[in-house]
Amino acid sequence: MVPRAFAILLVAGLFAARALSAPATSVVETKYIESTVLGDNKVGLKLQRSVKIYLPPGYAGGKTRYPVVYLLHNINWSNDRIFAPGTAAQPTFDRAIANGVIKPFIVVAADYTSPAAGPFYANSTTAGRWEDFTLQEVVPFVDANYRTLAGAGSRGITGDGMGGFGALHYAFRHPEVFSVVYAMHPVGTGSGLVPTYTRPDWTKVKNARTFADLAGDPYTAIFVAMAQTFLPNPDKPPFYCDQIADLVDGQPRLNVANLQRLKSRFMLEKTAADYLEKSSRLRGIKFDWGRYDANQDHIYANQSFTRKLDELGIEHEADEFRGLPWDKYWIDDGRVYTDVLPFFARKLAF
Repeated sequence: MVPRAFAILLVAGLFAARALSAPATSVVETKYIESTVLGDNKVGLKLQRSVKIYLPPGYAGGKTRYPVVYLLHNINWSNDRIFAPGTAAQPTFDRAIANGVIKPFIVVAADYTSPAAGPFYANSTTAGRWEDFTLQEVVPFVDANYRTLAGAGSRGITGDGMGGFGALHYAFRHPEVFSVVYAMHPVGTGSGLVPTYTRPDWTKVKNARTFADLAGDPYTAIFVAMAQTFLPNPDKPPFYCDQIADLVDGQPRLNVANLQRLKSRFMLEKTAADYLEKSSRLRGIKFDWGRYDANQDHIYANQSFTRKLDELGIEHEADEFRGLPWDKYWIDDGRVYTDVLPFFARKLAF
């Protein structure tokens, strides 16, 4: 017969062994930054910003430092929704690490939501200094509070839709901060097939007093938010921006000067040439797009953008895939798992 004391020790030892052999799990933390740079706005931005941080299995209790991938959310989306319970982001990262698709890494998704339709990631004198928020507050906060490899070679950036635009915008302008970029179905890469000014409902814009008044079609609120970022005008309430069209006798009339100003500041096909030297310092550039986007402007623009980069001699990778803009990324064995993460695995310094 086994003595009672020995049996208790045996059982305790078994439990301890199981605990020691239990696989490490990832954690998604939520932290908050009280922004100062975003205080310079006229649109009522909240200054407390959440930051979601994915920490890989084995992070807790260790001493290893990790590369970081910054994940920018799309318009009409948020960092909370990226990591909401039941979504695919955390399981996808876990599975990719477990299967050796990529070594352990940290993912950071900050909150870029606004009273407008969504973020455009650049600095605006009226709609918020989002670029400064990213570079001066988010990145330093993460490096100060987590075990990161705090150098450009180990820092990547990605995003979808407008987040893809933001990723390319930041990488081209700041290779000293982000050295690798993968943009998922980016918008804002160039002009489309349809004249830009024909998209919004200009009567609705003229009569609106709040962004809620702009609801009802997929373009109007987005174009006003775009103008807030790239055509700011502090003397033109309620949206504090100029527009690319005016109403004349009830009909929209293109404002060519404003359109040219907006394109020169926003469209990546226009700004890429300004950053030739900087883009040559990047370790990797890639973007892709879904062939069956209902807005064919995005497909045309991305096809044109890859040719523009070739013309400028900017090394990059570009893929058109068979799918809608969003249905192939976060599914099992989707493009995040098969393309995005392997690209970062090849290009980032671990």
